[in-house]
Amino acid sequence: MKILSKRVFSFYKKTLRKHGRQNVLIFILSCLLVFVSIGLIWMSSLKIPALDTVEDRRVSQSTKIYDGTGKIILFDVFQNTKRTVVPFENISEYAKNATLAIEDKTFYNHLGIKPLSIMRAVFVDIVTLEFSQGASTITQQVVKNSILTGDKTPTRKLKELVLALKLEKILSKEEIFSIYLNEIPYGGNLYGIEEASQAYFGKSSKDITVAEAAYLAALPKAPTYYSPYGKNKDKLEERKNLVLKEMYNDGKISDTEYKNALDEKVVFIDKLSKGIKAPHFVMFVRNYLEEKYGIDAVEHGGLKVTTTLNYTLQVKAEEIAKKYALENKKNFNGENDAFVAINPKNGAILTMVGSRDYFDTEIDGNFNVATAHRQSGSTFKPFVYAQAFIKGYTPETIVFDLPTQFGARCAPDDRTSDISKGCYAPDNYDSKFKGPVTLREALAQSRNVPSVKTLYLAGVKASIDLATRMGVNMAGDENLYGLTLVLGGGEVSLLDMTSGYGVFATEGVRNPYTAILKIEDKNGNVLEEIRPKPMQVIDPEITRKVSDILNDNVARTPLFGANSNLYFQGRDVAAKTGTTNSYRDTWLIGYTPSVVMGAWAGNNDNTPMTRSSGQIVAPMWRAFMNEVLKTVPEETFTKPLEEDSYSLKPVLRGKWQGGLSTFVQNPVVDPYTPYTGEQEILSGGVHDILYWINKDDPRGETPVIPESDSQFNNWEYSVRIWAMSNGYQ
Repeated sequence: MKILSKRVFSFYKKTLRKHGRQNVLIFILSCLLVFVSIGLIWMSSLKIPALDTVEDRRVSQSTKIYDGTGKIILFDVFQNTKRTVVPFENISEYAKNATLAIEDKTFYNHLGIKPLSIMRAVFVDIVTLEFSQGASTITQQVVKNSILTGDKTPTRKLKELVLALKLEKILSKEEIFSIYLNEIPYGGNLYGIEEASQAYFGKSSKDITVAEAAYLAALPKAPTYYSPYGKNKDKLEERKNLVLKEMYNDGKISDTEYKNALDEKVVFIDKLSKGIKAPHFVMFVRNYLEEKYGIDAVEHGGLKVTTTLNYTLQVKAEEIAKKYALENKKNFNGENDAFVAINPKNGAILTMVGSRDYFDTEIDGNFNVATAHRQSGSTFKPFVYAQAFIKGYTPETIVFDLPTQFGARCAPDDRTSDISKGCYAPDNYDSKFKGPVTLREALAQSRNVPSVKTLYLAGVKASIDLATRMGVNMAGDENLYGLTLVLGGGEVSLLDMTSGYGVFATEGVRNPYTAILKIEDKNGNVLEEIRPKPMQVIDPEITRKVSDILNDNVARTPLFGANSNLYFQGRDVAAKTGTTNSYRDTWLIGYTPSVVMGAWAGNNDNTPMTRSSGQIVAPMWRAFMNEVLKTVPEETFTKPLEEDSYSLKPVLRGKWQGGLSTFVQNPVVDPYTPYTGEQEILSGGVHDILYWINKDDPRGETPVIPESDSQFNNWEYSVRIWAMSNGYQ
């Protein structure tokens, strides 16, 4: 090629000496005329793409999923081509001026092409026969990137020239420049200045500095070569400085701005951190989007999805989940965990952690335990007790915590739980029995036998129906559930359970959980926006009773101690733990009036752990709740109303020594200070609750034949043995 160039140059010199300058000029003009004539004839035969639809062509745009602030991108759905189109006015003037300074200074003055530059490029191409010279205006680059292919051939270049001239007649300069800035490649799979700005600097293109704008303008010439993550960072720095110099020479930045930009230390976001954030939550959102809008809309529609996620809390949750999962693996053989936090006042999901590490394939980390069905342990108990309160029972209602056989066809003294024979005799977590306890004590201390009795009194189906109304969906056929339900026999998700507890927090108002604040299409039209639809699904007074119990630190102290992980001095926090058989699942769900947070720990494959929820999940739950409480106001739960206790049967107001009540005037104890109040005398002996009440109408008439209840004999058997052994009738 160099030999050919020398020959051409030698030919020019000989011609100049022989004919003189005038003849050479005539010769060159004649040649150009011939070339132009041939070119015009050739160009007329070219198939030039139509431009009448250039403004309406479909440009695939990335769907972006943002956090609750709308500023942090959690995920870019369309991974192969990341592009975000923004209005021209929303792009920084620094970015526009930097681009013009290095790419096309005369953009606003030419007609789409620069003839002199083209002639220079053509001359070099002819001399070298490489056809590699650019001389492209911004208009030509728009044609090349948006309409034509990028190959460097004479045919394609001629088409580019024709289309550039045509495009200038169809679109305004601003429209052409906007297309350029929104579609030019900036490296890898990044297209458009907004996408590049977010990827490299973590900010919108309207907010970038002069130096950042110069870096972005430096990239399109050779994005891979100048990549800030490549080996030519020094060359990128040189080109950035060249951009700044050109901006300064063009009068687009002041002397001070120029010097400051040269000195500015721009930090590029770590390449590895540009992937998915809050992955379990993002995949949860993506599934929702695909189900509602279709895969094509999600992958190509350029949706802007603003979610409910509190990214600050999410980061804390992920850190805590990983830390405690590794500790639990070492100490308790439990290697995985999950968190969900929800604002119960509008249903907004604030955090979702589905495993200790989404990217850990050894533990199936991408499996979202937060949405999976697991046995709930005792965390289901509050729904059962709530249904009992609806039915007319009270927190002071007495049930006996004694060894009890619940299989009606099994002998009362049978302590086995042979399901094949219909026998069921559950134990308490500590294998101890406390005799008469109130429902308050039974729930606060998570006593199993009293809770099974409460489920029987409340009704299995009614309890499931209540949980369903509160947002908890049971896995499997609900008709197959029995009295084991209250101890975690049913399978539910952490997300549903956390949402369900939120109804207690809002005094009976259900706000279904949501991950979406707003969804906009690529044109900014709002497709969907959070609009809470509160539903009163349970009487506020019922929820107040449950919250009062779960927040009662005195009532739960015998189990957890006075200063447990469930107690927050000066704060009202209701909480309930849960552990399934063989410690396969451990749960803890707690709430204030403004936030509800659930935690789970265990193994995905149901491998047993070695300790209960108080030791495994409680420390991690408290660690995260400490962070959560920083984001909500200090609030107190509304206390339940006090009932006229004397209008209730003794067993419903904490009396177990008898079910028949007589009031007599107290005798004068001291003649000088007579006491005229009444004294209650109980009679009828010590019996189980079914002796005194009809389970379906606890405030109605006392049963005439208690034995007609299928559970009476077995319950009564244990109570009578206990009464006689303790000196009661």
